[in-house]
Amino acid sequence: MWRTFDSTTLRALRHSSFLFSSSSSSLTTICCSSSFTTLATIVTHPHSQSFTPTSRVSFTHSRHFAAPAPRCISSHPTLDWNDAVSCSEVDAESRDDGTVDQDTKPCIPVRAFFFSTSVDLKSLVEQNKPNFVPPSSRMTNYIVLKFGDICHLKGSGSFLSGSNGCYMVVFQYGSIVLFNVAEHEVDDYLKIVKKHASGLLPEMRKDEYEVREKPSLSTWMQGGLDYIMLQYLNIDGIRTIGSVLGQSIALDYYGRQVDGMVAEFTDINREMEATGKFKMQRKKLFQLVGKANSNLADVILKLGLFERSDIAWKDAKYAQIWEYLRDEFELTQRFASLDFKLKFVEHNIRFLQEILQNRKSDFLEWLIIALIGAEILLSLYDIVQRSGMKF
Repeated sequence: MWRTFDSTTLRALRHSSFLFSSSSSSLTTICCSSSFTTLATIVTHPHSQSFTPTSRVSFTHSRHFAAPAPRCISSHPTLDWNDAVSCSEVDAESRDDGTVDQDTKPCIPVRAFFFSTSVDLKSLVEQNKPNFVPPSSRMTNYIVLKFGDICHLKGSGSFLSGSNGCYMVVFQYGSIVLFNVAEHEVDDYLKIVKKHASGLLPEMRKDEYEVREKPSLSTWMQGGLDYIMLQYLNIDGIRTIGSVLGQSIALDYYGRQVDGMVAEFTDINREMEATGKFKMQRKKLFQLVGKANSNLADVILKLGLFERSDIAWKDAKYAQIWEYLRDEFELTQRFASLDFKLKFVEHNIRFLQEILQNRKSDFLEWLIIALIGAEILLSLYDIVQRSGMKF
């Protein structure tokens, strides 16, 4: 009989099959990776002839039980089992003949960058026409460039993972998302875009993600910790994933900009609390007003944070990816936090504007008083002078 296995360990047994050697009297040991503990050992009866070299035992996962169910495929209808003792570790990714499961594909690294506030997409396309991927939707705020010896990913017929090709999604508002680009090659691809970028930032923002391809996945997509697993990644998937990551890294930059303004107004309020005086110049305040308004406009208009992807509108599969990633990167919550901070900044701006306006009003009032006083003095002088002439 089978012993009860730990459910955490048994996850390594999924999608694995194990071939027994032709010797019926041998002790067959199933091995897994070094991180797993000893599981079970299958001992065949030394005199049994019901287990042949073509016999195979595979483990299939049951969604109703914590442990996988053993399944034997043999040329004979019956199989004699002796005591199941313990076994060594099981490699979930390989068979005992040393070959890798063809369903297992290398991970696709996804890297997002934000180093400028604007990119001239037209000139970028002009200089990279051989690499330009024609758009599949009406969205005009980004382009896709492909590099390397890879075919156009239209469906499940070709896979990006394991290839030497890569894709680059460039957005007009300054974000760049790289797919399947090695770490040491990132700077070379970024230089292609920097030639057409304006408003370069002193510090580049960066974020990383991961895409995994698994053709046998029971559902179209499956999320995980810092990765998303798909049956296959095609060009529409690249556009959808790139759009969310591009918005996320740009929103991070604008969030930090607003945090800086909040910190500046906090210092002003503390100084006013300590001294009772307001020393900010009118020009500086107007600069903060313009900065706050431009940040809000960029987030809403340039990023298109509330505009649904055209690809997601057309296909429910990509709508699922789009919605999952927006929730994963908390775009709605982060914008709500940004909007709250901007309202705080707006409140402070109105308050400080009133102070400056009162200052101006006080100045004008004193100026009027001075003019009236001067007029009175002139009138008195005129009266005195006329009186002297009479005498």
